[in-house]
Amino acid sequence: MIRVGVIGTGAMGQNHVRIYSEMNGVELAGISDVDQKRVEAMATQFKTKAFTDYKEMLAEGLDAVSVVVPTKLHKQVVLDALEAGVHVLVEKPIADTTENADLMIAAAQKAGKILMVGHIERFNPAVIKLKEIINSGILGKIVSISTKRVGPYNPRIRDVGVILDIGVHDIDVISYLYGKKINSVYAIAGADIHSFEDHASIILRMDHNFAGVVETNWLTPHKVRQLTAIGVKGVAYLDYINQTVQLHDNEWIRKAKVEHSEPLKNELTYFIDCATNGKSPNPCGEDGKHALEVAMAAIKSYEEERLIEVGRIN
Repeated sequence: MIRVGVIGTGAMGQNHVRIYSEMNGVELAGISDVDQKRVEAMATQFKTKAFTDYKEMLAEGLDAVSVVVPTKLHKQVVLDALEAGVHVLVEKPIADTTENADLMIAAAQKAGKILMVGHIERFNPAVIKLKEIINSGILGKIVSISTKRVGPYNPRIRDVGVILDIGVHDIDVISYLYGKKINSVYAIAGADIHSFEDHASIILRMDHNFAGVVETNWLTPHKVRQLTAIGVKGVAYLDYINQTVQLHDNEWIRKAKVEHSEPLKNELTYFIDCATNGKSPNPCGEDGKHALEVAMAAIKSYEEERLIEVGRIN
């Protein structure tokens, strides 16, 4: 039985709590949040212990923890968890700065503990299926992957803009599907309803002129989550929400067989497996850092109206 805790019981943290409480071989040993009323109510609902100080929960002898707090708090909470000897899953983006991401990665290596980053779309069954299709060569060489992740603004998002909040999902997915790091970024963005950017169009470049395009905003009244992968032998259309993948070539339009499941449940099951069996996670801390670097480069690009090489944003 692996003892697990959740730090942060907001909108996303509540889902971590729910899923852990339903998992076989997992004891939800505690949950922590600064909102005492909320965390105590949830602890009663899910039959676990409530803490308003996460350090007190970490002292309870946990094996693993989900960190689901605002991005600016990631570094300190993760460092404290690793120092307590606990495996960590931290929600995306890994941190608010690449320097803080480096500190977290180094601390995990020093502690000999897992640091996994919650890039949930990697665990979307449609993305898993598309990765298999791309690797099989059915579409031929992939030359462009474009995504659309748009929808209404969620007022709870105050500390980051649309690029770091939701655009980073597709930055990571594009890098993952290609199996390549992103080298340079050009972005056009603006802030019309938010203190940070609330709409962005981002062009990504990898080696051999492989391209990625991310369109994202908080202005569209309905939610859209789609991806198109263009290969020399065909095109794939993916819908993240409906978990579908459709293939088009010169002769056929085919729908791939995708077994629907909850991405977060897949992600947490994988995390527990890694923590239990000592497996290196994917996405790891370095993967999370790369997605953050690209997102930060995109922000720098639209602010300065120029192409930015990833890793050289100064």
